[in-house]
Amino acid sequence: MSGSQSRNMSGSAMVVGGGIAGMQSALDLANSGYYVYLLEKSSASGGIMSELDKTFPTNDCAM
Repeated sequence: MSGSQSRNMSGSAMVVGGGIAGMQSALDLANSGYYVYLLEKSSASGGIMSELDKTFPTNDCAM
């Protein structure tokens, strides 16, 4: 959304879990016009993905 455009924000949603799916869900909801609260129990976001050192299918280093 550009600075000159504005949307009417209506409603709010809470997404529990700051992993890949939670972050994508929060972005999708925000882009749909909702205020979003993203809740994560740990001090860092990223979920299980942040613990992986190789990514599928290329086996590239994720660090």
